[in-house]
Amino acid sequence: MALREQFTEHLKAAMLASDAPRVSTLRMITARLKDTDIAARPKGVQHVPDDEILTMLRGMVKSRRESVELYRQGNRPELAAKEEAEIAVIEAFLPAQLDEAALTSAVEAAIAATGAAAVKDMGRVMAALKATHGAALDLSRAGPIVRAKLAG
Repeated sequence: MALREQFTEHLKAAMLASDAPRVSTLRMITARLKDTDIAARPKGVQHVPDDEILTMLRGMVKSRRESVELYRQGNRPELAAKEEAEIAVIEAFLPAQLDEAALTSAVEAAIAATGAAAVKDMGRVMAALKATHGAALDLSRAGPIVRAKLAG
């Protein structure tokens, strides 16, 4: 089932269960998806594909994590808890991420496969990682590992 259909099904279920926080988060996701679709129309795309939806969801999670930090610094635990609940709902639609050990071994394999020797080859390594691992790989976590391996 495509992500769009999953959002709709989960929204219906949350509405029937009267789960207001979940309904709110799912509506936020669908609104953001609609904005993303509208932004893609000049490129001739009516509905963005699932890989762009996953990127959008990761961006939503990232912004909420930043908000959680700011709320904790501002001594607003109730707002931080709300953001964390939204993160949990959004992450339910994301594929499982590689753990640290798997991520490190994937980076080492990509470096070996591309023959990268210096930091200037980082783009090739990142492209190889994205091609082989796709949605299971968070490039923001992989980048620093690639840079450290190539610099060292």
